[in-house]
Amino acid sequence: MGEEQKAITLVEAVTQALAHELARDPQVVVFGQDVGANGGVFRATDGLQARFGAERVLDTPLAENMIAGIAVGMATQGLKPIAEFQFMGFIYPALDHILNHAARLRNRTRGRLSCPVVYRAPYGGGIHAPEHHSESTEALFAHIPGLRVVVPSSPARAYGLLLAAIRDPDPVLFLEPKRIYRAAKQRVPDNGEALPLDCAFVLREGTDITLIAWGASLKETLAAAEQLSTEGIEAEVIDPATLKPLDIHSILDSVEKTRRCVVVHEAARYAGLGAEIAAQIQEYAFDLLDAPVQRVTGYDTVMPYYQLEQVYLPGADRILAAAKSCLGYHRETPPQKARGAE
Repeated sequence: MGEEQKAITLVEAVTQALAHELARDPQVVVFGQDVGANGGVFRATDGLQARFGAERVLDTPLAENMIAGIAVGMATQGLKPIAEFQFMGFIYPALDHILNHAARLRNRTRGRLSCPVVYRAPYGGGIHAPEHHSESTEALFAHIPGLRVVVPSSPARAYGLLLAAIRDPDPVLFLEPKRIYRAAKQRVPDNGEALPLDCAFVLREGTDITLIAWGASLKETLAAAEQLSTEGIEAEVIDPATLKPLDIHSILDSVEKTRRCVVVHEAARYAGLGAEIAAQIQEYAFDLLDAPVQRVTGYDTVMPYYQLEQVYLPGADRILAAAKSCLGYHRETPPQKARGAE
């Protein structure tokens, strides 16, 4: 079997996609903190500088605001920059350039300029790291008009979606769930075929309840779906993949079939993407629902350290409980007023 068919991890799929685009398009450049000589903190850019040279794969100072701003400048001058932040928790100094410039450039210039930049960041918990290394604030970025937010959940989707993100003419925040960087392997041909952005993936078909999750949380969601199946309950599992813009049509198609829905994410509950998905479902398909949309999420606190991470992160047991609550829901009839009550 050829080299292009070997089974690889999610982080290796990211490397494979970056290498493919560096080789295919001379305008693509990769840069960030330690991405060159050291190959990145998670080795996602391992070997790329040696292969493509220091002018195409560049190390930068520890200055996120500078990295984000340089990417915008490069994009306006015909390059296709791919900027890496070591962790999502370090991305906030870059918000100025991401929000005020990258995301607004097409609108500001009335379409004369676009901003084909990809901002990459490992994100999420589960690796026993301090708080700034375990952020899941995708909803913050999904709120920004003009910015796509993409989260892969498997090696094949990491490869195909990253290719699509690099080729997209507008800015993309590409969040890589580090908890599953090396959790599983998959055969991913290096054929340059991109997967479509803005399209959800149905990972498991079912008729009784819809489970929606993305990134690392899909592992526990699929496990919960398998457990439900042993009890005669068939769950449909959907990976939105592109969180902004959201493929609400695929979600509504599933809800029309199952009439019940649970949304799972490890980000904090309040104002998370689960709330937006639930709001859109009730806005467009309220009459299809037999039960309120349920959310299984992280808690409204900073990610705790070490062993307490497992309490914070949604597990299969919490997803099962929410699914069964949703399946068992019955609208309660208010008790009748006592005769003569005001």
